[in-house]
Amino acid sequence: MQQNMTRGAAAVFGVVLSLSAASLAATGGAEPPAAMFGFSAPESAREATLEQRFDAALDPADLRGWLQRLSAEPNNVGAPHDKANAEFVRDLFKQWGWDAHIEVFEVLYPTLRQHSLELLAPSHFTASLKEPAVEGDATSMRTDGLPPYNEYGADGDVTGDLVYLNYGMPEDYRALARRGIDVRGKIVITRYGKGWRGLKPKLAQEHGATACLIYSDPRDDGYAKGDTWPKGGWRPPAGVQRGSVLDVAVYPGDPLTPGVGATRDAKRLPIPQARTILKIPVMPISYADAQPLLAALAGPVAPEKWRGTLPITYHLGPGPARVHLAISSDWSLKPLYDVIAQIPGSDSRDEWIVRGNHRDAWVFGAWDPLSGQVAMLAEAKAIGALLKGGWKPRRTLIYASWDGEEPGLIGSTEWAEAHAAELQRKAVLYLNSDENARGFLNPQGSHSLQHLVNDVAAAVKDPETGVSAQARLRARMLVEGFEKEPGEDRDVSEEKARLARIAARGGDLGISALGSGSDYTPFLQHLGLTTLSIEYRGEEEQEGVYHSKYDSFDHYVRFGDPTFAYGIAEAQTTGRIVLRMADAAVLPLQFAGFAETMSDYLGELHRLVEERRAHSAELAKLLDTNAFDLTADPTRVVAPPQREEPVPEMNFAPLDTVLARLKRSAAAYDAAYARFTAGEIQLTPAQRTELNAALRSMEQRLTDARGLPGRDWYRHFIYAPGLLTGYGVKTLPGVREAIEGGRYEEANRYAAITAEVLGGYCEGIERATALLSGAR
Repeated sequence: MQQNMTRGAAAVFGVVLSLSAASLAATGGAEPPAAMFGFSAPESAREATLEQRFDAALDPADLRGWLQRLSAEPNNVGAPHDKANAEFVRDLFKQWGWDAHIEVFEVLYPTLRQHSLELLAPSHFTASLKEPAVEGDATSMRTDGLPPYNEYGADGDVTGDLVYLNYGMPEDYRALARRGIDVRGKIVITRYGKGWRGLKPKLAQEHGATACLIYSDPRDDGYAKGDTWPKGGWRPPAGVQRGSVLDVAVYPGDPLTPGVGATRDAKRLPIPQARTILKIPVMPISYADAQPLLAALAGPVAPEKWRGTLPITYHLGPGPARVHLAISSDWSLKPLYDVIAQIPGSDSRDEWIVRGNHRDAWVFGAWDPLSGQVAMLAEAKAIGALLKGGWKPRRTLIYASWDGEEPGLIGSTEWAEAHAAELQRKAVLYLNSDENARGFLNPQGSHSLQHLVNDVAAAVKDPETGVSAQARLRARMLVEGFEKEPGEDRDVSEEKARLARIAARGGDLGISALGSGSDYTPFLQHLGLTTLSIEYRGEEEQEGVYHSKYDSFDHYVRFGDPTFAYGIAEAQTTGRIVLRMADAAVLPLQFAGFAETMSDYLGELHRLVEERRAHSAELAKLLDTNAFDLTADPTRVVAPPQREEPVPEMNFAPLDTVLARLKRSAAAYDAAYARFTAGEIQLTPAQRTELNAALRSMEQRLTDARGLPGRDWYRHFIYAPGLLTGYGVKTLPGVREAIEGGRYEEANRYAAITAEVLGGYCEGIERATALLSGAR
């Protein structure tokens, strides 16, 4: 449980858990048998027996053993152990009865040759740029892993004055400008957090900086959070967060082959033409290396919210700190090894359930991603046991162990692009996971799957509390809606409040939308496949070693999931979803949850416009009355805020109209589907095939081949990563991002396009309803 929980929030949490526990006790520890969503009562009984057999084959000792082996050596793209792990995983699948092979792609993967960082003035300091061995962490003594660097930053040799830029987000540049500080020709230093790392150097480049340093401040993931490794789980002074700075908000995957699989003979762009590679050097450093640089800065004292917890006074600069950095990399192609395993369907062979988790890491990667990989392997082994016991899935199962996720979702993207046409014809689900640890269920994805996720979560027991994963998540949502973290992003706060409102009503919990940051991106946002991402998290102390040498087996078994109980919970949750999607006669989708979610998202757009209109008017009033007279303290702030353009009238009428239709269409289909599972509607095999084909294409109806403004690789008009959030999702992105950028004519244009897209979705639901209603 989180340490910063208020007394009131803790009370909410305790009440919900107490009620859940009492409910279980009243029924002897188990709810009365009920029909599973998507199955008739007799089918539900058979499926429940199958899931009990599946659970019986899950063994935490397996997860522990696999994790120790897979994380024993550096596991980055191009490392010998990366290929060895691929072969090991392939052979496990074969041993369990799967048809498995390795699919190879050739991708641009720059690896560091040399780098250096020096403070030249007002004193001299040479940064170590290394992570030393830590007592009690066996693999940290190895020296053959990737050194700390940021993938896809430019090579360079740069000298310049230093400027401190807080988190390096757009609002930080506005704050600097109000103080008369310009980063052009300067080297900027930002701290990790608040936004995706790749945005920090991208914005620095756009503002004219010559290089970007990114450091981990102990306020965010070091000693301010708790004891540091090895005493506690948090980032030690020399720990460094590696990571890609590829501009994945434009397109993920191999930067030289956008839109096509990076096979050996693929046509490639020249490196200078790749839009997603940065033009300035970028370097990640530890807070031990950052402290002397920050201490050497003068100029204005940083605003209070910009100050970390290093024992210095945080100044903005520029100078007198003068810095020299140099980076050189090997910009060659490297092989990726995707492991693809398959069990053909017994009835609907051309309907695919695709399940994936990446395997590559920056160094050892015990938490990120191997904790998720071993849970997926446990599922695959248990499914293999079912297969050997005589069961066969109705639909085809494809399990994928992805390579190259860390540098930019490359292994999954290249496979999805190489098999795009077949996936769009056949895939009914892509189910993703990444890292996994102690804590709460974290479901995200297509909202047509919201009811299925709730049905499964209600049947999985949380290892720590003994209540269902759904009950514990409901408590979590109520707590997070009750509390607002200081400085919390508006989108994050809105989403927590939305989920809390849904949780308070009872019934199904909401699930969150997907932005980017893991392998679901090409399947959902490029191909338009129905997609889920499932993991457990929230009570681990792993964030302090994220992307560092110390994300090791020794760290994970102390601070991640010591007994691997949550690895088993993950396998149970995702395994049940796979089994139910594989075996339901008609795909278990429900559309009322999607319709209600669209209503929430459209309401957020209306509020966003009103808030911007009120803010613009208030700011204009203050500027007109000279409220920003800053002459009293010109050293701190030298310029008032800029006047904002008035917000014109927005035409959301097409969206409002299609939303009403969506609610009606969703209710009609869900009612017909309930009659089908109750046995009131009978389908012939041909009718069932036709209905499933219609349902399979539903998510594709939310895409448009024209794509989003300025990034046509992203085709989904409901969910996309934000151009200025990187990983964080923007819902109804064509409209929302235009409003946030003050491009109101564009917002109106994309409101109409988005309404057209949703109208096509309504047509799909109505066709599916007609297929059900016309059945015998």
